[in-house]
Amino acid sequence: MQQTKAEIIIDGATVRTIEPGDDRPEARSIAIAGGRILGVGERSEISEAFRGAGTRIDDARGATVTPGLIDAHMHPIQGVELCQGVDLGGIADRRELLDALRAEAVRVRRETGDGWVRAWNVDYAVFAGRRLGSDLVDEAVGGLPALLFFFDFHTALASSEALRRAGITGPRRFEDSSEIVVDASGRPTGELREDSSYQPILAVAPKASREATLDSARRTLARMRRSGLTGGMIMDGDSGTLDLLEALELSGSGLPVRIVSAMDVKPASSAGEREALREQRDRGGARWRGGVIKLYADGVIETGAGWLYEPDAEGEGLTGFWGDQGAFAEAVREFTDAGFQIATHAIGDRAVGETITAYEAVGCRARGRAPHRIEHLETLDPRDVARLAATGITASMQIPHMQWRLPDGGDEWSRRLGPERAAHAWNAGSVLRAGAPLALGSDWPIADLDARLGLAWSVLRRDPRDPDGFVYEPHERLTPAEALHGYTRGAALAQGDDDLGAIRPGARADLAVWAEDPVSIPAGELVDLPVLATYLDGEREEHPG
Repeated sequence: MQQTKAEIIIDGATVRTIEPGDDRPEARSIAIAGGRILGVGERSEISEAFRGAGTRIDDARGATVTPGLIDAHMHPIQGVELCQGVDLGGIADRRELLDALRAEAVRVRRETGDGWVRAWNVDYAVFAGRRLGSDLVDEAVGGLPALLFFFDFHTALASSEALRRAGITGPRRFEDSSEIVVDASGRPTGELREDSSYQPILAVAPKASREATLDSARRTLARMRRSGLTGGMIMDGDSGTLDLLEALELSGSGLPVRIVSAMDVKPASSAGEREALREQRDRGGARWRGGVIKLYADGVIETGAGWLYEPDAEGEGLTGFWGDQGAFAEAVREFTDAGFQIATHAIGDRAVGETITAYEAVGCRARGRAPHRIEHLETLDPRDVARLAATGITASMQIPHMQWRLPDGGDEWSRRLGPERAAHAWNAGSVLRAGAPLALGSDWPIADLDARLGLAWSVLRRDPRDPDGFVYEPHERLTPAEALHGYTRGAALAQGDDDLGAIRPGARADLAVWAEDPVSIPAGELVDLPVLATYLDGEREEHPG
């Protein structure tokens, strides 16, 4: 039988296959044809077996090749809608924040006359525990409607004019734990907790056009590849998201990365909406697909909406996202029976535990799909770590979220939890040692999209650009090889793609070419490690500079 000849041979690279037992990288070559790997081995062996007259040779001597990285949790399309206006990331002082808002209000008046002031990436620490309210920003925006999102997008702060335009005059009842916070007289303070509470404001605020959304999403996805990412999982989708992915793939430049998109189901989702989602289970294209349902078990710790076994420092955290936990379990069963993989947002320890229980009731996976997964797991009861391992449920964690913690425990997340529970923060090391599957990601735009930062945070558990920075829970650090696995094979298996995240015959030729071995160099140098090129389905993209 005649051997298939390679279209491309990547010649002489140090190769990390991420295959079991392949812990020592060696200089090898990789043969590719039809978008898949034909073989990987010694240079002479690969050349003799696969080189043909038309084979292109890509000289990679001196470089290291790994599987292309996969961001296991991201929001590249929803981020277009939410990341409007000025980025307030890095501001930790209220006066500086107000100055930035004044400058943005001046720009808005100059360019639009009566437009909206939008901002995002606000740190809870800016307000130093003060009650959130419109009065904190009204003067700075000069009477304009304004909407500020905190870094996690679970909390927003609206100006008085924004509340007026949206017709928000008092509390409202939601099917989930969302809340329009009001004062003692029943008047809205301006603080809006969880998605349902701020949707009325987004409904009256200007929206990006479809063309602008497509363009911004395309640029975000293209930017992924420059840090070695060749794929990702969207965690906020709906049928419109699938429409946008289809449009991007059919555009002239196509999809620059491979995407799996989950679709949101919330307590208020009607029977008709759920049926419409079920009908789209198998939608997909060459580089994108659906087949995943996103549920929510709780909110975030910082506002008391994270679901905990014991109350937080403010006596909060004792309710889940769904008013009726039985309805959550029914949704898990409904979509498992319909053939979907389930991914559930669960930040507090009880949210994680209750989600495991709901998954156990349905066997932890849909037929023919990857095991169900849990997103975030910011604080875990040790007993639930063992349950993750026993069930095979994937822990999908975003370790760069630790960047908002303070060494003295004075940040709102740590303060509410207290030192004992905060000590179980993002305990990826314990999850791996217990034998549970682990996938890693950024949750962009909440944390930086650059996968090199994610790798560095996972290994160092401190700001990778600050060698003297505080190390959080050093016993939970991952090894460089474990971190790389979480961004490659771990993320691939978490979404059910056995032919991704490894370099072996038959796997898709999604690859990253690094100037040096990302496992061998000091972790602090990862953030500046050049990615020379990426391959997607064997198609090479150079990344100069």
